[in-house]
Amino acid sequence: MNVSELARQLRIHPQKLLQVLPEFGFDIGARAVKIDDRVATQIQREWRRIKFVLEDRERKEKEKQKELEKEQRRESGATVSIPGVVSVRDFADKLQMPVNKVIIELMKNGVLATQNENIDHDTAVLLAEEMGFKVLAEDKTNEVAEEVNAHVEHLAAALGAEATTPRAPVIVVMGHVDHGKTTLLDSVRSANVAAKEAGGITQHIGAYQVEWTDPKTKVVRPITFIDTPGHEAFTVMRSRGAKVADIAILVVAADDGIKPQTVEAINIIKAAKLPFVVAINKIDKPGADPERVRSSLSQYNIISEAWGGDTVMVEISAKQNLHIDVLLDSLLLVADVQQDSIKANPKRAAAGTVIEARVDKNEGAVVTILVQTGTLRLNDPLVVNGELYGRARALRNYRGEQLTEAGPSTPVRILGFKIAPKVGDILDVGQAGNATPVNLKNKRSQQTGAEQQLVAPAGESEEDAKKILNVIIKADTLGSLEAVIGSLEKIKNDLAAVKVVGKGLGNIMADDVTLAHTTGAIIFGFSVTTTPIAQDMLQSTGAVFRPHKIIYDLLDEVKDDLEKMLNPELITTELGTLKILAVFRTEKNFMVVGGRVESGKLQKECKVRVRRGGEIIGLGKLPQLQSGKQSMNEIPSGSECGVQFDGKLKLEVNDVLEAYKEEKKVRKLVLA
Repeated sequence: MNVSELARQLRIHPQKLLQVLPEFGFDIGARAVKIDDRVATQIQREWRRIKFVLEDRERKEKEKQKELEKEQRRESGATVSIPGVVSVRDFADKLQMPVNKVIIELMKNGVLATQNENIDHDTAVLLAEEMGFKVLAEDKTNEVAEEVNAHVEHLAAALGAEATTPRAPVIVVMGHVDHGKTTLLDSVRSANVAAKEAGGITQHIGAYQVEWTDPKTKVVRPITFIDTPGHEAFTVMRSRGAKVADIAILVVAADDGIKPQTVEAINIIKAAKLPFVVAINKIDKPGADPERVRSSLSQYNIISEAWGGDTVMVEISAKQNLHIDVLLDSLLLVADVQQDSIKANPKRAAAGTVIEARVDKNEGAVVTILVQTGTLRLNDPLVVNGELYGRARALRNYRGEQLTEAGPSTPVRILGFKIAPKVGDILDVGQAGNATPVNLKNKRSQQTGAEQQLVAPAGESEEDAKKILNVIIKADTLGSLEAVIGSLEKIKNDLAAVKVVGKGLGNIMADDVTLAHTTGAIIFGFSVTTTPIAQDMLQSTGAVFRPHKIIYDLLDEVKDDLEKMLNPELITTELGTLKILAVFRTEKNFMVVGGRVESGKLQKECKVRVRRGGEIIGLGKLPQLQSGKQSMNEIPSGSECGVQFDGKLKLEVNDVLEAYKEEKKVRKLVLA
């Protein structure tokens, strides 16, 4: 058997396989290409034990690294100030740690919280002290957060006010990464026989609505699905005690079973008291075992109807479009059971939640709202968290079609915002009478990074926006780590910056690779290496790890990466002017004309602006210059010449050609 085939079956990189085998009595050579079938069978038989040893070793190394970081913080006197209430994400920022690591530490201490949920002061203090930080006097309560929560409470009250009209159920899809959430949503969309995609292109707006025929009544019923990144709105709003979704789909891969994110999704669903359906996906794959999934879910008190419980579980293959119809039917059945709560008041002013916000270089701020109650109409005031952001000058559905109004449970893309709000913010048209104009200057100063994007000023394209390079830094000592990060902060440019999304001491671990894969970050290591599992994950995810032992080499590489992200500077040099005196030949895409160089000079291959009657009417190029009967590379001022003009415009006598050349200059970064 080939070593590469054996490695593929064991899900490990061939090189790493050859490295670890001698430790367990299988010394087949560091450069072996083939392996005896009998030995291969023995390795396969022993692999579960070998894998356990490797994972246990990495776990112990991770714990050792954690203790090292804790001790380093204590020795250096690292401090942190914590307010009375803080979100997990803000808490992680204060600790300067990846948010996923903070979530894991919270789970170890019995606290289940997503990055947008708040934790109390005592919990934050205990956790910070456990990680080696000295906690300073607490900050003042975040008044902005309290104000936002007040608008959330107002929305919650609005949803229940005179809600007597049935609306489409709103579905959120949750589960572990790579278990098929996105594929499922695509399959649902393709199974929607009533939907017509505009030009065959689906407009991705964080949510979409399909129409499905009820198999019993034959009535066509709409269903709204929250897609990524709209899923973030669900978690943001749930952390504030508000409701966005009515039903959840918990996706579990039949060949992979329960994973950490599956457990997190289960906890979120239960905490939100959200009805849900389990979609057991990938039943077409080898090794799929739906019964094992049911057994594992039962440990979390989720019992299938087939086993006498009350949870609907549907076996599907999102990739093969298998049983998607059964899943949709099941969702409608659950919606019917919850029909008393799936209602709204379409007659009131619209209220809902921001589920996606971005900036388009042509259209400005493009914001997707899930209308939860009321009806949103063209020219309605856009009131977000009590501030007037503009007026709805255009409404579109997920297919890009123009709308005049959008009722409850409708995801709608809106143009007209002066600045993009945040995901999870509250739109409430009914508060227009008490709204104050949004302070654009303050909002822009508060918004950073990719999470909250600014509307570009007039004339500024999306390409001119600041480029951000995400990096993860791992070092052997705290001093080295601080030196690297401090040096990175000195790399500055108006158009580019480095964002450290993760950092720590010790070797590259599996968590580091996962963070790099999800954030698109490059992992830079200073005098550290990778664990075997992390190396395997680097191969499978495509994440990038760059080891260094000299800090200046690391900084130079970061600068090179940033410079590659920058658009080159376009430099225009004016050359001279040519007045057209005669037209000799006219073809479809070029002309031959004669004229006199009035000022400056002409150069072969230069570009020209065509000016007629004092106004510029078009552009072109001069690929050929001729003086007498001789081709020239340059014609000086005062000379008469013939030129070939390439362009669709038809030149006339007395037109003036303004010659210029353009050069691209690579932008450079500087160290402060």
